[in-house]
Amino acid sequence: MGVGTWQFGGEWGHSFTQSEVDAILDEAEAVGINLIDTAECYGDHLSERLIGDYLVRHDRSRWIVASKFGHQFHSFMNRTEDFTVEGVRRQLEGSLRALRVEKIDLYQFHSGSDVWFDNDELWRMLEEQRRLGKIGHVGISILGVGSERQAREARAVGAEVLQVVYNRLDRRPEEMYFPHAERDGMGILARVPLASGLLSGKYQRGAEFAAGDFRSTVNPAKLERDLEEAARLREAEVPEGMEMAEWALRWCLERPVVSAVIPGCKSAEQVRANARAGVSRG
Repeated sequence: MGVGTWQFGGEWGHSFTQSEVDAILDEAEAVGINLIDTAECYGDHLSERLIGDYLVRHDRSRWIVASKFGHQFHSFMNRTEDFTVEGVRRQLEGSLRALRVEKIDLYQFHSGSDVWFDNDELWRMLEEQRRLGKIGHVGISILGVGSERQAREARAVGAEVLQVVYNRLDRRPEEMYFPHAERDGMGILARVPLASGLLSGKYQRGAEFAAGDFRSTVNPAKLERDLEEAARLREAEVPEGMEMAEWALRWCLERPVVSAVIPGCKSAEQVRANARAGVSRG
């Protein structure tokens, strides 16, 4: 179980204070979670800075810190891509400063196209940074619409981890990515395991999200279809007496190839609830 931190960048309808982030990460440590996943574009290094201010006051060795590269934040849901070698080098240095660490344990190609993926110079530069000790491992966070090719060729460019959208509403990775990960011995990080909260059990058909929450930008017809399917799953598959969110996280972890799920969380209480789903695995 990890902690996804897109929400710390301010695009989930709430601006997080340092004390709120501290409480979330304190609780994560208390329940045995040690993976933090962030990105440079979660609020122009904002998420990274909040995490970095926490790490500098705590035991850095306790945490596996994962971040990503390839985008520049400008405003709410407004980013530009930069996967150039020099651009990524600058992003890496910016992330190291924001996180206040000497090494990023897992540095991930962030939702880039195959055009950007096909840059041998980029992967050589990342390998150089790994040898210099600024990166521990390289991963590929695959764009939500998918690139089977990036999963197939990940090992060839030095990647050891695939991060993919995987949840009970989106099972495409089982065919597109999991076979490649199993063949090449790569770990899978399942992001959006609660389908952006739709599998949390909190939202009913017709739910609307306020401006400032990225879910307000989702196509309304798709949102309603997903809410209808979530309601059906709650009736048909969630065991009696189990919270839907716990069930949804456990469902992802049933696949051995899934190394961890990285749900977002807005409070220490949600961290505790998420952690319960990982306790029974194994």
